[in-house]
Amino acid sequence: MNPTDRASTASTANPANPIPSVWARQQSAAEQPALSRASIVREAIVMLDADGIEALSMRKLGARLNAGATSLYRHVATKDELMELAVDEVFGEISVPPADSPDWRAAAIEAAGSFRASALRHPWLASVLGQAGLAYLGPNLMAYSERLAALFTAVGFPEPSRAIESLLAYVIGMSTTEAAWLTTVARSGETEADFIARLAPAAQQAASDHAHLADSYQQSLAAPDPVETRDAKFAYGLDVILDGLALRLAP
Repeated sequence: MNPTDRASTASTANPANPIPSVWARQQSAAEQPALSRASIVREAIVMLDADGIEALSMRKLGARLNAGATSLYRHVATKDELMELAVDEVFGEISVPPADSPDWRAAAIEAAGSFRASALRHPWLASVLGQAGLAYLGPNLMAYSERLAALFTAVGFPEPSRAIESLLAYVIGMSTTEAAWLTTVARSGETEADFIARLAPAAQQAASDHAHLADSYQQSLAAPDPVETRDAKFAYGLDVILDGLALRLAP
């Protein structure tokens, strides 16, 4: 965070705004037609997707929008608030089937797949979910949580919140690892298949003295389509989680 960002963060710590969250203060009524909170958040997400969290600053964002810092702060007071808004905006992309879906397992698979797809489109998302202030108070994230709660309650889970937490722990964990891998591949400038092919000799050499690892590495490196391999790994683990959750349902 640059000095301007630190200063803006400190400016929100006052009696008028005791909770440092964008959801805890009222938005200014003085909206500028050419610059709105929505346009700021959209551009911030573009920057986050392209270069990651560390590359985002209020100064750089203002330059991208041809706006000064003062204009930005009229809508978003700090980078922390900006991250809350960006997280909530992305959650608006994630779908959850209705609570009366005829097949709860298929509905859960669809919800998990939608989350994963959004996390891979926005590689920074999964890594900041526990750090983006009070992002869980955002309208999109709350609506998403409500839809999941309705689905798992309708199914008959005795503790729907625990079932949801177990599912999301798996999806977030897998998505974080997968997004980090794809970020590494993207920085190489190669396709995923080419990157794996270049990595293969070193990986095989490293695993050569470990019989079980060598076999596992060989299968992964020999897979013709890395996207299908990642999809299969995600689906396998998701089935394991859902198998376990199914045991919690009453007969």
